[in-house]
Amino acid sequence: MPAAPSPFRINRIDLRVLPMRTRFPFRYGIASLIALPHLFVTVELEVNGQTIVGRTSEGLPPKWFTKDPTTPNELDVASMLAVIQNAVRLASLHGRELVTWYPLVRQLAAEQKLWASRHEHPPLLWNLGVSLVERALLDALCRAWQLPLHEVLRTPALGIRWSELHPSLSDVEVPGFLANPPPRQIALRHTIGLADPLTAGDVPSSEAVHDGLPHTLDDCIRAYGLRYFKIKLSGNLETDRHRLTAVASVIRQHASPDFAVTLDGNENFRDLAAFREWFEALNNDPELKGFMSHVLWIEQPLHRDSALNPDLASAFRDWPEAPRLIIDESDGESGALNTALELGYSGGSHKNCKGILKGLANAAAIHASRLAHPDRELILSGEDLANVGPIPLTQDLAMQALLGITHVERNGHHYFRGLSMYPDEMGISAATLAAHPDLYHQLPDGLVTLQVNDGFISIDSVNQAPFGTPVTPLVDQLPTVKEWILQGGLTALES
Repeated sequence: MPAAPSPFRINRIDLRVLPMRTRFPFRYGIASLIALPHLFVTVELEVNGQTIVGRTSEGLPPKWFTKDPTTPNELDVASMLAVIQNAVRLASLHGRELVTWYPLVRQLAAEQKLWASRHEHPPLLWNLGVSLVERALLDALCRAWQLPLHEVLRTPALGIRWSELHPSLSDVEVPGFLANPPPRQIALRHTIGLADPLTAGDVPSSEAVHDGLPHTLDDCIRAYGLRYFKIKLSGNLETDRHRLTAVASVIRQHASPDFAVTLDGNENFRDLAAFREWFEALNNDPELKGFMSHVLWIEQPLHRDSALNPDLASAFRDWPEAPRLIIDESDGESGALNTALELGYSGGSHKNCKGILKGLANAAAIHASRLAHPDRELILSGEDLANVGPIPLTQDLAMQALLGITHVERNGHHYFRGLSMYPDEMGISAATLAAHPDLYHQLPDGLVTLQVNDGFISIDSVNQAPFGTPVTPLVDQLPTVKEWILQGGLTALES
């Protein structure tokens, strides 16, 4: 086990693209996702004289990072690729000499921010590039040391200066918010998109899905034993009233009575007064009264442009009975969660696309606030962007477990058909099943897909593997970003 910061050199970073299609449209906010590029980031490091390869990957969904309804999907994806390629350029430049992980990521973030400000890329977007580089490096280092993430973070190997992440932390102690041991299972929180069918009666025959996996909400509850749900909202009172009433009926009929719900506000409101009017109308609706008592929190109801307005502090004070609200898309700049907590929010979310260091800093902020304000119910939630296995799903689960998060939004297995998106020659399905027999299983038709039992997924194999998974997909046959663009990949995106 490394007893001191462990240096490495970056030999190369490679980007490859695999187009993916969803089983059916996933509508979130202003977007309806049908197809997207899945980006693989491969790094080759020199660590203690050995060549080590690490990987991460991520689907690139249009609209989430910018929420601009006026831009075409191909421009949104082009912007994502631009910030990723710039982060790779910076990492390759500074990684020519021996470096350690934490100082490199901090320098990368600082220079990426400066570059992004000149190109008008918002923080949430430019941070995507940083997060992919830091994850790929972290995967390689965990493999080099043959240690899982939760053990690596208990050593000085990464060179993390914890006090720089939060003043309440000491550089010489392991932070108290790191779960030890990490949980062996995590509850799955099932996303219900704005257009997702609730029962078979909602599915026209032309849109029926016959692929061996559940499609409608009632079928998903029966198949997976779901007890946690995340419901996407439109912001229109009557539309949301009708949708929530229908969702509540299905959940009450099929789920365990102790079910719990979170609501995704999708940045639909410009001020807290408008959101308050919307919420109180729903909360006082006789048909929803009992259902709303199961709501744990509401995620990002205010648009990111106004969600951290200083005037909100007085608005929160004037609404003492407000539901617990957390930020998500507003968590772009470093320190955004601290600002949110000071204003009156109840917390924020972790997702790997926003960054590993950011997640650790946010967990530290929540931990310190809980100690300082034991009367407040503060939240660090787990969310995702339709993460799929084997890489983004397991790396995100490794972080969620490390942070002690007990239930997490997991919808990649629902909107994509298991691991069928990957060509057979990549060798992913068999390798994933062998590496994660607790997390995945094989259906009679041969499909390898996520295994959900009584609403939970088992993650022992994730906690034991270097940064989530030992699987090493064969990606060299995939097109590079340049080749994919020349092949017309950007213009092939559907809205």
